[in-house]
Amino acid sequence: MNTSRPDPADPVALARRLIRAPSVTPEDAGALDALEAALAPLGFACARHRFGEVDNLYARLGDRAPVFCFAGHTDVVPPGDAEAWSEPPFEAAVKDGVLWGRGAADMKSAIAAFVAAVARYRGAHGEPPGSIALLITGDEEGPAEDGTKKLLAAVTEQGERFDHCLVGEPTNPSALGETIKIGRRGSLNGVITVTGRQGHVAYPEKAENPIPPLMDLLSRLTARTLDEGAPHFQHSNLEITSIDVDNPAHNVIPGRARAKFNIRFNTRHAGADLKRWIADEAAAVRSHFMGEIDLDLRVTGEAFLTRPGPFTDLLKEAVAAETGREPALTTGGGTSDARFIKDYAPVAEFGLVGATMHQVDERVAVADIEALTRVYQRVLERYFEVFAG
Repeated sequence: MNTSRPDPADPVALARRLIRAPSVTPEDAGALDALEAALAPLGFACARHRFGEVDNLYARLGDRAPVFCFAGHTDVVPPGDAEAWSEPPFEAAVKDGVLWGRGAADMKSAIAAFVAAVARYRGAHGEPPGSIALLITGDEEGPAEDGTKKLLAAVTEQGERFDHCLVGEPTNPSALGETIKIGRRGSLNGVITVTGRQGHVAYPEKAENPIPPLMDLLSRLTARTLDEGAPHFQHSNLEITSIDVDNPAHNVIPGRARAKFNIRFNTRHAGADLKRWIADEAAAVRSHFMGEIDLDLRVTGEAFLTRPGPFTDLLKEAVAAETGREPALTTGGGTSDARFIKDYAPVAEFGLVGATMHQVDERVAVADIEALTRVYQRVLERYFEVFAG
């Protein structure tokens, strides 16, 4: 891949280079090489960290506090049917003021805007009175085990610290400037496996049907109103996503039944408390059942909130100044790598319009990429005014 140095102040040119790297998780495909080539002339010290099959990048400009960190990911989801795209998914075509390609919205254009914002800041103000870091992973769209979580641990072990972090995920539903995310709901994935004893439907006394206890347990779980919401959060919800018995016969009582569910929970709950509640309900059902009930419960992220204050205020000011919109501070949507970063520093998220992310024909307006770059530059300017003392 061509890694010659483009103009780091041009976000669209860098976004196109990044999109042309088909970095479907966990492949990097040269995306981080292109990013390093853009960061080098700005004076960033870059270090690659590989965990398993995943390449990650940590880059830092400056050696003083405070440390402002941009975070994001260069990995993308598969394009799906490439023939269904109006423009090839990894060609990074620009037509009629629109950039097309996998990763255009989520979130290679935002990473390019990070870099361009730093270049423009340095051009206008010189070296920052603090430090600017980039924390870039190749595992956000995948299992998220060998990406930001391990990268944070590794650089922290080396003495790195962050004062605040901004993640460039696409946060806006339909227009740039609508939404800044200042937290996320937590997520718990559950699998219930009920094992009974297979038998003939005409002789139920010789079998142990696993379906009624499974239905009982699911009814107990869904009957509870988890909460009515929390400050800055919508209500928590439990959704059953699959019920499987795999029994093609009408005259056979199956030996096993399984269900999957997910809970998206706000700050009124902790993952451990929800797990205990589910286990207690399973034990109550199990006391009336001669078979077994097994639970596989995994919390993939805890709910968190970055409380409004000087950091979120400067973000809102920068967004409003460049977009003319007063952004809402929200916590909606799915999980992101902010769930790992929040253990190290206050974190918020602001990026492009996400209407086409993960879809065929993913695309963003070039004007939005330029506007996002200006927002990020304003954030840097205001950040060092507020926090550099």
